[in-house]
Amino acid sequence: MEKIKFSAELDVFEDRSKLPQEIQHLMSQAIEARDNAYAPYSSFKVGAALLLENNETVIGSNQENASYPSGLCAERTAIYYAGAKYPQKAINAMAISAKSLNREIASPIPPCGACRQAISEYEVNQEKGIPVYFMGEKGKVYKAKSIKDLLPFIFDKFNL
Repeated sequence: MEKIKFSAELDVFEDRSKLPQEIQHLMSQAIEARDNAYAPYSSFKVGAALLLENNETVIGSNQENASYPSGLCAERTAIYYAGAKYPQKAINAMAISAKSLNREIASPIPPCGACRQAISEYEVNQEKGIPVYFMGEKGKVYKAKSIKDLLPFIFDKFNL
């Protein structure tokens, strides 16, 4: 038997004021998107903002539906919109913020598995990592240098 060992490294910022100025602004846009999320069923709002290589910012928020599988997460809302509007532009950074209407979220909330897979598709296609910054409503911000730090065994076009 052989064993495979992997590790991930995340940067931890005490709060968003400690982020680089450009990322502070991006996180502010994610928070604004979060506050506009449509989450009447879960009361869990998520916002995402992408900084593209052309300095455009694309935002997304979770959009729920009474038929639960029909909704879409904030990260995929943003990344698919970026792919549709700016198909040849690389994503330089992603910021994510989550908030519950039922309790305070003070710990960083990472993207769900489906969103990690969607982000990996864009990262593989652009042939460079997408730094992912994520936080709750307040408190620490985590930064993954690449989605591979959050999803080490990605399934991509090379597996097909």
